[in-house]
Amino acid sequence: MLFLKIKNFFRAESLKDAYEALTNGGTILGGGAFLHLLDNEVEIAVDLSRLNLNYILEKEDVIEIGSYTTLKEIEDSSILSSYFNGILSKAASVIAGVQVRNIATIGGCIGGCYGFSDILTCLLALDAKVQLYNRGIVSMEEFIENKDTKDIIVKVIIKKDEKKASFLSMRNSYTDFSMLNVAVSNLKGGIKIAVGARPLVASYAYKAMDYLKENGLNDETIKRAGEIARDTLNFGSDIRASSEYRKELCSVLVRRGLEEVI
Repeated sequence: MLFLKIKNFFRAESLKDAYEALTNGGTILGGGAFLHLLDNEVEIAVDLSRLNLNYILEKEDVIEIGSYTTLKEIEDSSILSSYFNGILSKAASVIAGVQVRNIATIGGCIGGCYGFSDILTCLLALDAKVQLYNRGIVSMEEFIENKDTKDIIVKVIIKKDEKKASFLSMRNSYTDFSMLNVAVSNLKGGIKIAVGARPLVASYAYKAMDYLKENGLNDETIKRAGEIARDTLNFGSDIRASSEYRKELCSVLVRRGLEEVI
């Protein structure tokens, strides 16, 4: 059994106070579901629970999700289930067990840029943005690229549009992490393909996306796009799956995802 040792606890009354604590050696506490994966000892645990960051708001042009919003709240959200084929609600509903979904937050799921994060893969495919306290609003892709930069996630912002979207994953058991996950979106022929749990962090399948941009969507190009994603992305092995198995899964899941968003 793993134990997490917290030396000091700081309950922030403002984002400014929280950021100062973070830059002085603190670690954002979040829901705490995945904190032990970062380190077994935390110098200062920074609690943001008083900052009212748990919300899902539908505005005129965007949907905003506060960083302290739990996976269970995302799963049950009538707002999120009504957009993008309900991709976020569907993805949240298969993450671990309900006990974990009741405490794990969206900020915690993306903040560590974990390879196994299903939510991160979905947000990348949806071209979501992240509002950070210090750096401001950045794309999900930029957020992943600069994952080692310390900052506080305030909220996730998703543009409201007519994207069709799909999420697929393969697991060894219902409550296990994904051995591979794929999210696909289609906005009037503009295709985004994100592949995660490789076991590396989610990434766009750029070559496959470029191929579809040039050749369109049909049975032949969909199959070929899956093969291109398989052959151009990097895969590794761990206790859940070998790199070879992940490569073959990638081809199949990308194809199925594309078929769902035609």
